[in-house]
Amino acid sequence: MTLPNQLPRPPGELPRLEAVWRMPSGWGRFTAVNNTYIGKLYIATAFVFLVLAGVLALLMRAQLALPGGQLMGAGTYHQVFTMHGTVMMFLFAVPVVEAVAVYLLPNMLGARDLPFPRLSAYAYWAYAFGGAAFFCTLFFGVAPDGGWFMYPPLTSRVHSPGLNADFWLLGIGFIEISAIAGAIELIVGILMTRAPGMTLARMPVYAWAMLVVALMIVFAFPAVIAGTMLLELERAFDWPFFIAERGGDPLLWQHLFWFFGHPEVYIIFLPAAGLVSAMLPALAQTPLVGHRAIVWALAAVGLISFLLWAHHMFTAGLGGLSMNIVSAASLAVALPTAVQVFAWIGTLWRGTVRFDTPTLYVLGFLFTFVFGGLTGVMVAILPFDWQVHDTYFIVAHLHYVLIGGVLFPILGALYHWAPLANGHRLGERTGRRAFLLVFAGFHLAFFPMHIAGLMGMPRRVYTYAPGLGWDLPNLLSSVGAVVLAAGIAVVLVDAVRTLRRPDQPHGNPWNAPTLEWLPSENYGTRSIPQVTSADPLWHQPGLANEVVAGQHWLPGSATGRRETLVTSPREATLSHVLVLPGPSRLPVLAALGTAAFFFLLTLKWLVPALAFGVLTIGATIGWLWETDRSPGAATAQVGDHVRLRVGATGMRSHAWWAMVILLVVDTTVLASMAFAHVHVSMAAVTCPPPGGTLPAFGAVVASALAFVASAAAMAWAGRGRHERPVGWAGLAAIGLAAVLAAGGFGLQLDAHRVAGLVPTATAWGATVAALLGYQGFHVAVMALVAMFCAARIARGLLRPHQHGTFDNSALLWWGGCAQGVVVALLPHATAWVMR
Repeated sequence: MTLPNQLPRPPGELPRLEAVWRMPSGWGRFTAVNNTYIGKLYIATAFVFLVLAGVLALLMRAQLALPGGQLMGAGTYHQVFTMHGTVMMFLFAVPVVEAVAVYLLPNMLGARDLPFPRLSAYAYWAYAFGGAAFFCTLFFGVAPDGGWFMYPPLTSRVHSPGLNADFWLLGIGFIEISAIAGAIELIVGILMTRAPGMTLARMPVYAWAMLVVALMIVFAFPAVIAGTMLLELERAFDWPFFIAERGGDPLLWQHLFWFFGHPEVYIIFLPAAGLVSAMLPALAQTPLVGHRAIVWALAAVGLISFLLWAHHMFTAGLGGLSMNIVSAASLAVALPTAVQVFAWIGTLWRGTVRFDTPTLYVLGFLFTFVFGGLTGVMVAILPFDWQVHDTYFIVAHLHYVLIGGVLFPILGALYHWAPLANGHRLGERTGRRAFLLVFAGFHLAFFPMHIAGLMGMPRRVYTYAPGLGWDLPNLLSSVGAVVLAAGIAVVLVDAVRTLRRPDQPHGNPWNAPTLEWLPSENYGTRSIPQVTSADPLWHQPGLANEVVAGQHWLPGSATGRRETLVTSPREATLSHVLVLPGPSRLPVLAALGTAAFFFLLTLKWLVPALAFGVLTIGATIGWLWETDRSPGAATAQVGDHVRLRVGATGMRSHAWWAMVILLVVDTTVLASMAFAHVHVSMAAVTCPPPGGTLPAFGAVVASALAFVASAAAMAWAGRGRHERPVGWAGLAAIGLAAVLAAGGFGLQLDAHRVAGLVPTATAWGATVAALLGYQGFHVAVMALVAMFCAARIARGLLRPHQHGTFDNSALLWWGGCAQGVVVALLPHATAWVMR
């Protein structure tokens, strides 16, 4: 292979690179955005929440160890039970898989950093601030107590009149925002910032797993966002989405929640499976068996998982055809999962396995997850599910799949990749002992729950009477929980002890084949490698020395700022140089404002909440203002005799694709709310039901046309921006677009006012009002976008080489206008179909 740089490197090149990527010191470290620093914070915080959730689990097991337990009353137990599930699912499982990806993926892909470092920082700080505030509700007796699934009518205002449920519904908002922000970062990073030559066929399986998971988050999380908005609107304003007496349906919540909830099981599992696929070649010293088959299996699991949402609703009274389809899908998902399992077994069989601690955790994962998968096939069978639904058998199955499928790979990954942190491996002898405790404690804790469930023990009971045959299984489970907790404690103590040791070069202690084991610093690798195979460190034996010597791409800072390479999504050919933002306090302020806004809104402290909302908007606008700076030099030298363009606009821009993904998220939220409208319309005897009236069709059409005209005006505003600066004519067009959008929304509101829309009367009216409210939110955002674009035009910052923010603003505008048309026409279209 001809190296990109064969000439001797200038002596000042490396110091300049180090200076550009230097970490802030002191309190300035809070402004750092390096993926390695944010990734470490992310992982550490996720493990803190694991410990906190584990403490809650130990309290529950202490309560249930013996019949008639009185450690906690029913109310306290329900709060502990709800918080345990919520913290495990929302504050540990999903964040930890994104955290590991933020830490590992840039180096694994050969990039200097992910394409939106400040977005990663924002996602982390929103999670940390919000998660800490959410957990503290336990200490004030206002923690949610309706279960981590929050089924109405239990969580309605009638049955849960306090703030407990509101803390779940509004407090969970920051987690959803954080997860979606992380997903956008990962999708764009994986597809656009891979090392040159790392084609999709050569991309590590772990990167494929995270790409599939990020896409799943984009389509799954909006459903729960819509559901939480609807339930909070019902609680706050008495809009009866889920109240059967007024045309609502409690099952609507289950549809929305489980459309998120069941894919979430695989959102958690697939990254863990990707970690196993990444570790096995190093542990067995052989290439991964069935690389291509595993990639297809990951995609198949991701797709099939969306067909399984009613898997948890077999006893809810759905039709026979629906249940049989979901049952078949529940069985079908085992096939691509089995492909991965057999590929892992084949890799172990073909290679020379070293039984180090990571290997033990991988083997423990295989045994445990396969067992959990078998019970999953059992509960996919309708007659069996009807017998064990809402018993401790389901609790056991859930923990075998989630903890067995996630915790074992995560702990194995901790031992495998720990040297990347400071060059030291965790203790091998300590690790083996910890594994024995974790493995034995896990199975002792959760296997007896199968037996208790088959003996009829229901879920969510805070105590039980003696003589029911549940005494011994519960006692064994409680003992096992203590043993499991001891094992995790040993792991964490060993990790803290190791991380306190002085830094040293990490080398490649496992002889792993992937790029994250190249020598790296804050800037990643000295030069970005040219990749020629799926296992570059095995097939390019001199790669480490070449990269350190600066003989590959972008060996220094070509523009004097932080940079990485953008490559084509499929073949990873060179595209352009991406200038990355450096440290900033703005993501921290925006995250603090987001968490405080949701928390204070829950407390009904509207004025402070609005103040923090303004802080969030101000910090975000300042953040966005800095992102579209002039690139300076038009091109930069990335190799001997090779120059690339600096920055890109339109479809070549990473930010453009990020906005497209955000619009997909936004559209999926709207689709979920539209589903709610269609659902209650189908449940009604007539559509609209008595008490509901359609607006005048002429006004609706006029509103839709106003939004179409608004979109056209925004398109006209950017006309010619590639050749000349956007001037006063463009500014006037943006003003016209804003007036038309506001007018279109005003026509909708007035038409429904004249028709006599009363959201509190019927669920049909409530869904129409919710759609109008969601469109009103978009019109408000569009107003901010119009002012932002106007300010940039007035400052002369919308020029041919500097119009990325306008491109993204236009995309957002067109999405808002399209939603306006849908919201205007949907009630009439639904009523016409229902006739």
